[in-house]
Amino acid sequence: MNPVRIAPSLLAADFTDIGGAVRSVEAAGADLIHLDVMDGHFVPNITFGPAMVAAARRCTSLPLDVHLMIQNPERYIDAFVEAGADVVHVHAEVAPHLHRLLQQLRESGVGTGLALNPLTPLSVLEGALPYLDAVLLMTVNPGFGGQAFIPRSLARIEAAAKLRDAARATCAIEVDGGIAPGTAAPVRAAGADTLVAGSAVFGGAGTIADNIAALRAAAS
Repeated sequence: MNPVRIAPSLLAADFTDIGGAVRSVEAAGADLIHLDVMDGHFVPNITFGPAMVAAARRCTSLPLDVHLMIQNPERYIDAFVEAGADVVHVHAEVAPHLHRLLQQLRESGVGTGLALNPLTPLSVLEGALPYLDAVLLMTVNPGFGGQAFIPRSLARIEAAAKLRDAARATCAIEVDGGIAPGTAAPVRAAGADTLVAGSAVFGGAGTIADNIAALRAAAS
């Protein structure tokens, strides 16, 4: 099993000091930075666009993990690549031509990620795995931070990891939603290697460094 990677989500950071938040998580040992892009259509919330990714890029050398919770992602991929994204996740649920969309991502030069909502069948991965650098499994309903982890997600994580291994694919299994020290251990045991955490990093009981260390210890 690959070493666990911690990806703080800027959705939970103080938007009046994004640069400070990015620098703080890098100093605290984060492995990558997760940016949740929401359009108010695919999900009910609206967050930010390429300008925020570009601002984060200016503040860190860590990989930027961009999660597009938007409709028509094919229209915006180039903008996020130009802004400095290292990995871009698109949702299977918005793509009637998923093969074309994944090809577009790969041709753009960034890491290719496929995100799945909690009840989206994992069967879509069987054809998609050869194109992927990451599978992003939502363990809450997308759209808002601070939600509780859906317990049945553990079986999905395990099943996705088995599909990946059976296909001899090398993509990461990334999990987003309700990740905290109490859920990090079972999520890791189920097969996840990248943990996205927002509230547990920026709103936990300790400092950002303490919170990231607690997540890493729990997952290890």
